[in-house]
Amino acid sequence: QVQLVESGGGLVQPGGSLRLSCALSGSTLVYYGIGWFRQAPGKEREGVSCLSSSDGSTYYADSVKGRFTISRSNARNSVYLQMNSLKPEDTAVYYCAADLMRKCGLGASMYDHWGQGTQVTVSS
Repeated sequence: QVQLVESGGGLVQPGGSLRLSCALSGSTLVYYGIGWFRQAPGKEREGVSCLSSSDGSTYYADSVKGRFTISRSNARNSVYLQMNSLKPEDTAVYYCAADLMRKCGLGASMYDHWGQGTQVTVSS
């Protein structure tokens, strides 16, 4: 059974950094494309970034481009989201998701497995 577990969330001041981790168990990361999503209270779930395992391509939402970086460690079966220059509007629950087709995309419906989420709060 495939499971995804996010970690690394917390409270950070504006301008600060956090590194989120997404650990996959029950399978091997190379078989999946991975996406990061976030959902703020009262808002729709938003695609933030993704990484394809078929060609290594990455994609970022305009709102995070230049500030967030997605990466992976096949040895640790994990994907990371490095978040720099954080803003209050980045506050949300962040989720990782896995796509069996190994693709990269920011549409939530393409993903087969989801983690439980980790809270990120950006506030002074």
